[in-house]
Amino acid sequence: VADDLLSPGASVVAVYSGFDAELVDSVSVIHLSEHLERLTARELRQLETRVPLDTLRVVVDLAVEIGREGREGQSVGTMFVVGDTRKVMAYSPPAGFDPVRGYSRRERNLTDPRVREGIKEIAQLDGAIIVSADGTVEAACRILDAPATTITLSKGLGARHWAAAAITRATKAVAVTVSESNGTVRIFQNGEVMLRIEPIHRRAMIWRGFEFEPPSAESRSRGKPEGAKSTKE
Repeated sequence: VADDLLSPGASVVAVYSGFDAELVDSVSVIHLSEHLERLTARELRQLETRVPLDTLRVVVDLAVEIGREGREGQSVGTMFVVGDTRKVMAYSPPAGFDPVRGYSRRERNLTDPRVREGIKEIAQLDGAIIVSADGTVEAACRILDAPATTITLSKGLGARHWAAAAITRATKAVAVTVSESNGTVRIFQNGEVMLRIEPIHRRAMIWRGFEFEPPSAESRSRGKPEGAKSTKE
């Protein structure tokens, strides 16, 4: 969709190995219109967070821009942690030099377009960007050190996503991550992914996953080639 090869309303037939790595055992018909929808304020309101909606929208819009545009032709991965600032700071020692230190609060507020452009540059650096409930960037290049022992995430999500889940489980903050590999934006709350946003061209689209039932053991055994072994044995 992002490359204009498919429209958001297209239907896709996917054939893949869903349950046994040695077999092509699954077919899904995916109607993209049922899984892609435009991001609106309604979805952000459903998070039920103490972070004001205006602040959350500014941060999410900024994350979507970073995911879509990258910086100087290079993809960028980053993370914003919004709200519950005092507790978040206690869980996030500095990685080193803080590029926002020494600036006034007005010069660090994300409602200013010039500040947002500056944060796009800072987003290329390692570490999380900490944002207060009023949209002020309190710190950057922070190492999140919250415990992740009770966190469960989908396969394929990396250290940035685990850190986002952990900090939102340990605090009342909301974390917004940008994946460097594909620009996908995820919103975390209470240790879970609440929204997945795809930055398609100038539109931010929410991706809603689909559910499917695994085949029975009998049907899997009938479909397995003679002599093949299950990877689950």
